[in-house]
Amino acid sequence: MNPVRIFISSVQKEFADERAALRDYLRGDALMRRFFEVFLFEELPAADRRTDVAYLDEVRRCDIYVGLFGNDYGSENTGGLSPTEREFDLATAEGKYRLIYVRGTDDAARHPKMRALVHRAEGGLIRKRFNTPSELVARLYAALVEYLEEKQLIRSGPFDAAPCTKATLDDLDPERMAWFIRTARATRRFPLAGDASPAELLEHLNLLDDGRVTNAAVLLFGKKPQRYLLSSEIKCAHFHGTEVAKPIPSYQVYKGTVFDLVDAAVDFVLSKIALSVGTREAGPQAPVRYEIPKEVVAEAIVNAVAHRDYTSNGSVQVMLFANRLEVWNPGTLPPSLTLEKLRQAHGSVPANPLLAEPMYLAGYIERMGTGTRDMIRRCSEAGLPEPEFAVSDGFRTIVRRVQGGEEPSGKTSGKTSGKTSGLILDMIRRQPEITIPEMAEALGKSTRAIEMQLAKLKQSGKVQRIGPAKGGRWEITEGGDE
Repeated sequence: MNPVRIFISSVQKEFADERAALRDYLRGDALMRRFFEVFLFEELPAADRRTDVAYLDEVRRCDIYVGLFGNDYGSENTGGLSPTEREFDLATAEGKYRLIYVRGTDDAARHPKMRALVHRAEGGLIRKRFNTPSELVARLYAALVEYLEEKQLIRSGPFDAAPCTKATLDDLDPERMAWFIRTARATRRFPLAGDASPAELLEHLNLLDDGRVTNAAVLLFGKKPQRYLLSSEIKCAHFHGTEVAKPIPSYQVYKGTVFDLVDAAVDFVLSKIALSVGTREAGPQAPVRYEIPKEVVAEAIVNAVAHRDYTSNGSVQVMLFANRLEVWNPGTLPPSLTLEKLRQAHGSVPANPLLAEPMYLAGYIERMGTGTRDMIRRCSEAGLPEPEFAVSDGFRTIVRRVQGGEEPSGKTSGKTSGKTSGLILDMIRRQPEITIPEMAEALGKSTRAIEMQLAKLKQSGKVQRIGPAKGGRWEITEGGDE
């Protein structure tokens, strides 16, 4: 999120100590600097524009106007108004959130125009009095925490249940919501009818807060979620070695809904790891096995997306090295869980419950806390070491790859480069009569994705279709055998 901009208005000389104290506190406190950015006119660099124009422009840009009123009124313009009063008037006219602090209790000692300004401010605002800079800091801190709660930037409830302040229903994608209803009905017997409206879906999933769309609604169904929640993207990188090093051979930043992000990141990893395609000796479907089980890759990425801290500026990172897969997210374990408990039967404690429930309904996650144990079991079955889990500056899942080019036990022959087009060519070599739906099922892709890959292969002269759609076969041309 963009920082909340604070403009501090006062007679500079009279409030030099207070202005410095507020600046240092707002920039030094962990909570304050996370949300707020303070502007002081004395820090504005020299520029070729009039002073009065410059500070009034800053009032227009600010979100919160903080007025410090004392005894002095300040220099007056030809109309008899000081900068402080003009700033206050503009903030009022612009509808800014205003906080007024008055130093001292002796109003008789004030300049008559400042006394009048204090009384005018009292007519429409609750103002606080203070005597020392420390008192001022304490009062402003309390007011800013109240502001954050009022704007629901901080709250006792989960982040995903808070309204996405600048998003509206028009920012949600009806087609994505219709897809969700169809998927959830087929996967979890979702009770809403297939023709249910977007409003009915949002109400059913508790994704509205007094008619406002929540952060979860934007993450699940937004047309452009990163417009409002920038760090919700996923960064994927592939390194040939075992450490982070530049240049990065392959680097992608994915945007979209949480469903889009998971699908894209999983595809990124699967396209970079080895895949074995067996024969049809054991049945009509050729067996396909990835070097790291697809379910393990998906579980690690889904957990990172569903349970991360969305208030952090960090993004989920998926890093594939020569010897391991690492998935990192800016989050931590809930107090009731430990790293040891992840390896045992444990309850499900989602950090973002309104986000996790729809992901469960769409079949992306399980609700019973079985995900990490399933990862351990599947890695063991594939002949891989157990996944590692760690909490330091975030939560990290590490899945070890097979060392030295050896294949896990029980793995079939025919290891390929891992790219989808190469895998398609490999399947055609083994079984020329293979159908597009069979390719899609074997590779875990949609039929549309396979059709697009085949179209590219045809266009590049690497493959051609012989005979009709039913009963025909594929043929690899000379270019496809290079």
